[in-house]
Amino acid sequence: MDRRYFLKTSGIGLASFGLMAAAPEFLHQFASAQTSKSAYGKKKVLVTVFQRGAVDGLNMIVPHGDSAYYDLRRTIAVPQPGKTNGAIDLDGHFGLHSSMSALAPFWKDKKFAIIDAVGSPDNTRSHFDAQDYMESGTPGNKGTRDGWLNRAVQSLEEKNASPFRSVSMTSSLPRALYGKAPSVAMTNLSDFAIKAGLYTQNFKGGFEGIYQENAKDSLGETGKETFEAVNFLKQANPSQYKPENDAVYPNTQFGRSLMQIAQLIKAGIGLEVAFTDTGNDIRWDTHTNQGGSQGQLANFLRTFSQSIAAFATDLGPRMDDVILLTMSEFGRTARENGGRGTDHGHGNAMLVLGNSVRGGKVYGDFKGLKNDQLNEGRDLAVTTDFRDVFSEVASKHLGTKDLKKLFPDYSGSKEKFRGFLS
Repeated sequence: MDRRYFLKTSGIGLASFGLMAAAPEFLHQFASAQTSKSAYGKKKVLVTVFQRGAVDGLNMIVPHGDSAYYDLRRTIAVPQPGKTNGAIDLDGHFGLHSSMSALAPFWKDKKFAIIDAVGSPDNTRSHFDAQDYMESGTPGNKGTRDGWLNRAVQSLEEKNASPFRSVSMTSSLPRALYGKAPSVAMTNLSDFAIKAGLYTQNFKGGFEGIYQENAKDSLGETGKETFEAVNFLKQANPSQYKPENDAVYPNTQFGRSLMQIAQLIKAGIGLEVAFTDTGNDIRWDTHTNQGGSQGQLANFLRTFSQSIAAFATDLGPRMDDVILLTMSEFGRTARENGGRGTDHGHGNAMLVLGNSVRGGKVYGDFKGLKNDQLNEGRDLAVTTDFRDVFSEVASKHLGTKDLKKLFPDYSGSKEKFRGFLS
């Protein structure tokens, strides 16, 4: 069992710029890491959720007060509030999709806000390019090597930092976490407990036992540090975890990812930035048979909102120190297509949830859906650059001071977009 095989099969991916070659340097941090649950104290945590595939923001956040919405979407529009399966009214103009009732209590408690007509200044309709630009934080520039979340972590460097400051619950490291600050990518915390059990059956000393058994092979010191890393992470008790406050996570990839991020936050292992996407069982690229108040998009939005609501309910008062932010690479066309779906668009909506959010409000400048208000006569116009939203969570929540380093060659909108965080 060589080191590369162990790293690949132990359920943990370690990366700097996504390269396995950087693993030994990263693992070295574990040797001196403090392992008590209180070692790192209370941390501000930013949880970012990527809705890959371009969610239809106009059906997620329904502009029911704009008559053009119903003119453009004859078969897929969500009915007005008060009608059968109608939108959940938010402010008289906007409403939540009828399947997203799980988030309504957070809106009422002013812990949930929406930024609408937000997106990239680049007009690409390529999923790959748009995701790359949003994760790098440099729209239109394909040459950026690191991601905006990694730069945010770099800006908060501290002595004896936790090796689990930056974690992605994905099978590989996302573009947003490429960079100099070490990051961990994993798919399932339970893998550690399962493998620990298997090894313990064969070696009385568990991970330490298998290390000693292989001490003369290529595992060496890196192997020892790997075992320390696994044992360190197991403080989250993945096999025994029970959500608090009667929270129930959907049994989906996204639901499980958020539940495990909640575990890491509660474990007190120094998490500051977490990333996940909505997984393979939620597909936002609805070109055909999208549905309106019912159908495939409705089903996806239901499990999406239930997962986020369960996360916030589970953490309870811990949400004082946690912000959850959603994003998608671009929106979808204002007019439904011939397949009763929507095509690649431009402006979209972001959701932000947390106890420090100035919620109960839709932020941003929504121009409208009449033909002369649309981008290129087809899409919701972008009036808020996504970097202004990222800047607010980075500066006000994480404490990033130098936003020019976070978003090079960008000084912010002429009218600074601020205000959704207290």
